[in-house]
Amino acid sequence: MPAHTAAGPVRPIRPRTRTAASIVSLGALLATSLTALTAAPASAAETLLSQGRTATASSTEGAAFPASAAVDGDPGTRWASQWSDGQWIQVDLGRTATVSRIVLNWEAAHATAYDIQLSDNGTDWRTVKSVTGSDGGTDEIAVSGTGRHVRLQGVTRAGGYGLSLWEFKVYGEEGGTPPQGGTPPQGGGAVRVTGSQGNWQLTVGGQPYTVKGVTWGPAVADAGRYMPDVKSLGVNTIRTWGTDGSTKPLLDAAAAQGIRVMNGFWLQPGGGPGSGGCANYVTDTTYKTNMLNEFAKWVEEYKSHPATLMWNVGNESVLGLQNCYSGTELEAQRNAYTTFVNDVAKKIHTIDPDHPVTSTDAWTGAWPYYKRNAPDLDLYAMNAYGDLCGVREDWEQGGYTKPYLITETGPAGEWETPKDANGVADEPTDVQKAEGYTRAWNCVTGHRGVALGATVFHYGTEHDFGGVWFNLLPDGLKRLSYYALKKAYTGSTAGDNTPPVISNMTVTPSGSAPAGGEFTIRADVRDPDGDAVTTKVFLSGNYANGDKRLLETPHRRNADGSLTVTAPEKLGVWKVYVQAEDGRGNAGIETKSMKVVAPPVAGTNLAQGRPTTASSFQASYGDCPCPAGNATDGNPNTRWASDWADPQWIQVDLGSVRAFSRLQLVWDPAYARAYEVQVSDDGRNWRTIHTQTAGNGDIDTIEAAATARHVRLHLTARGTGWGYSLHEFGVFG
Repeated sequence: MPAHTAAGPVRPIRPRTRTAASIVSLGALLATSLTALTAAPASAAETLLSQGRTATASSTEGAAFPASAAVDGDPGTRWASQWSDGQWIQVDLGRTATVSRIVLNWEAAHATAYDIQLSDNGTDWRTVKSVTGSDGGTDEIAVSGTGRHVRLQGVTRAGGYGLSLWEFKVYGEEGGTPPQGGTPPQGGGAVRVTGSQGNWQLTVGGQPYTVKGVTWGPAVADAGRYMPDVKSLGVNTIRTWGTDGSTKPLLDAAAAQGIRVMNGFWLQPGGGPGSGGCANYVTDTTYKTNMLNEFAKWVEEYKSHPATLMWNVGNESVLGLQNCYSGTELEAQRNAYTTFVNDVAKKIHTIDPDHPVTSTDAWTGAWPYYKRNAPDLDLYAMNAYGDLCGVREDWEQGGYTKPYLITETGPAGEWETPKDANGVADEPTDVQKAEGYTRAWNCVTGHRGVALGATVFHYGTEHDFGGVWFNLLPDGLKRLSYYALKKAYTGSTAGDNTPPVISNMTVTPSGSAPAGGEFTIRADVRDPDGDAVTTKVFLSGNYANGDKRLLETPHRRNADGSLTVTAPEKLGVWKVYVQAEDGRGNAGIETKSMKVVAPPVAGTNLAQGRPTTASSFQASYGDCPCPAGNATDGNPNTRWASDWADPQWIQVDLGSVRAFSRLQLVWDPAYARAYEVQVSDDGRNWRTIHTQTAGNGDIDTIEAAATARHVRLHLTARGTGWGYSLHEFGVFG
């Protein structure tokens, strides 16, 4: 567990969805992809009833073609079935409705004959229209009947494929009583923190309410598509980091599923270590006034929305202020920041007395500041991961008199796990991550009368370094963590098909994979449901070059079940991922690190330790001084770096005339695009033995036989705006 300080644990920023560059506010993030979540009625009496509702199907062709894609309002996504007759898709309208019209936007794989059926309970069906001779495209069908569930029952396919719909639209007029868990009444009642010391509870409309939540990742435009799945997890609350004019569709989609929203407001420097923006809370009254007015505007806008649960001001700013200030000034800023949070809370209460106000920070180190400076907060909130179970002890020892919410939690994060043999964070396995969510929820519910619930991190779909670490469904694929959360919130996952489980993963060699050479992966993969499993391999250069993407990499399966993969050319530590998919929308993902090193070169390095000079060197920039001798010292962690100009040169004196056959150049990112290898017997008269005009950096192994005492690189064109930089300049004989 990290040391508890006033700043909280010092840790790097978490996944990219939360960096300062990408999360000024959730609304700003998503505004560019905003699309309407409801269509205009087809006529004065008609309403589009199906969009964003829960859809299921007899089968899917794969995880990329779920039933929900046919009711998400996005004409670029589709449901596709398996390739056989008798396939169906159905939608739960959420309440009984009078259905008047069906619009089907077929992909090429359409049905020539099908039935439209209605049901009150999802079990007993009655056919209200039979269609024959359909030629695909768009079918618009007038129907007459009432029901809560609408099904398209395929009879005959047009070809050898299955059935595929871009959109399945049901129009009609709502009627009947909302089912339990369906669309809530407008308003829904005031939200209160009630009770007394150590015996608090959250209530909505006078009824007890435990927050069972997730943090929200998808685009607002996809809210209608994903919200039914969020509901199926047993989630009743989602948390956002920002609230603005683009937030309403998200609130609408949540309300349609009976889900509440913790509306966030972003303040500088949010997000903890690494985040941008350094407001001065002691002196910058303009910033504070602008933020206060901005927040007040959106509180007024959304205070009566049925999805609004509470307001959350700021995110990890008490921690983040350490990146802007130090010493007594840091203390002054933290006190001023939490005082401003209290000003915001008072302002919100004057506009909206019916929804609580909280403020999130990292760990409990911020709570003394809130206790001293923010008495108008209704409750505290904090983000905690692997160390969550220690919150209770801190709350008790701190003598706090307000309850709290956990606004982010999950498995141990990158800043909490031990280092592996390559010096990078040892990422928990899928099994350990699932256990992390279970343990976190048990710790929250175990602090009865004080912890009022949690929104776990993260209902996101990014399939990158941070996404695989934390997301419940990266690339739309459900993990063991997804089902662990569902069991925590609902008590059961009975009947669910669950993901493959990967264990005993190893990478060989893990600490010395040759650049451009091969390495081997071994892993045990089993599927609890006996499904056929497809295996993929991905690489991430997050630690090597800062690229957090996961790049799928070809592999060869060997007779013993191991996988052979070609290592990247770029030196450094890479993450290797094995992803096992079951074809039913689930995946197991396991990862280990691998260090890519320069490939071995036969022979003796005649340059190592020999006198080396250069046209220039960086004396004091970044990790410098970087003299010429660093390129021939045999240490791959040191480097020579030149001035930022063309041309430059570096040369080594081998001590006597020596025969050699190859050179190896290990470049820093500041590489040479064009250069010549020159040799000399006297250090004055040079002859060229190799010319490169299209260098790409990383490692150059050059076959160039010669006999000489001096070897020089004459560097004529840089590959970057920096100078030239070499980790190693080897001459082998």
